[in-house]
Amino acid sequence: QVQLVESGGGLVQPGGSLRLSCSASGFTFNMYTVTWYRQAPGKERELVAFIARTGDNTGYHDSVKGRFTIARDNAKSTMYLQMNSLRPEDTAVYYCKAAFDLTRVYWGQGTQVTVSS
Repeated sequence: QVQLVESGGGLVQPGGSLRLSCSASGFTFNMYTVTWYRQAPGKERELVAFIARTGDNTGYHDSVKGRFTIARDNAKSTMYLQMNSLRPEDTAVYYCKAAFDLTRVYWGQGTQVTVSS
């Protein structure tokens, strides 16, 4: 059974940090490109960051460059999103996605991140 399970979300003050994790099972994790998305209330889901299969290529949404870092540990079938200098506009539900091709695409259930004083 394929599963992606996010964890690490919560409430944090502006300027604070959180580390999201996404644990994968049921598929060959190291063959998949993995991506973090987020969706704020009333807005479309947007790509936050991606990391290639071997971790040698990453990309970020302009709004998080220099503040967020994506990483993966293929031995643990886990991906991470380190979020620093958080802002209220980072408030959203964060989702992880693993994709092999157009048909083999898996999503996690999402974890809420709220940045507020």
